[in-house]
Amino acid sequence: MKRTYISLLFLFILSLHALAQEQQVIVPYTLADRDRAILTEAKLGTIEAKISTLEEKINALEAKMDYKFDSQQRQLDDIKTLFYWGFGILISLYIFMMAYMIWDRRTAMQPALSQSAKAEDSSRNLIIILREYSKKHPELAELLRTHGML
Repeated sequence: MKRTYISLLFLFILSLHALAQEQQVIVPYTLADRDRAILTEAKLGTIEAKISTLEEKINALEAKMDYKFDSQQRQLDDIKTLFYWGFGILISLYIFMMAYMIWDRRTAMQPALSQSAKAEDSSRNLIIILREYSKKHPELAELLRTHGML
């Protein structure tokens, strides 16, 4: 029973569809329609002309922006080059300063080392002289013995 109702409903819908297709009325193309089509084409032509002028303006602005971007890119490249040079100079000065400090320490230590060697030699010579002199003077020999130099 249910199937029959569904099939009847389906047939009813198909028949309505067929009736709707039969009722289409063909309207003739009039002169007013032709004039409207011509006006629409004219308006579309003007709109296309305006769009093309806008596209040209946009292209011109894009070219200006590209030029400005290129000039700014060149400025950034110049600044980057300046930073490279600046850091290179600073690092070179730092390395030079470190090398100068090492060289200065070495040269400053050489006289001190040579003076200490001279002082040792002169103190050895003084001890030898005192020992020789103490052989003739017993008081000096006693003094050197008490201090462990003889």
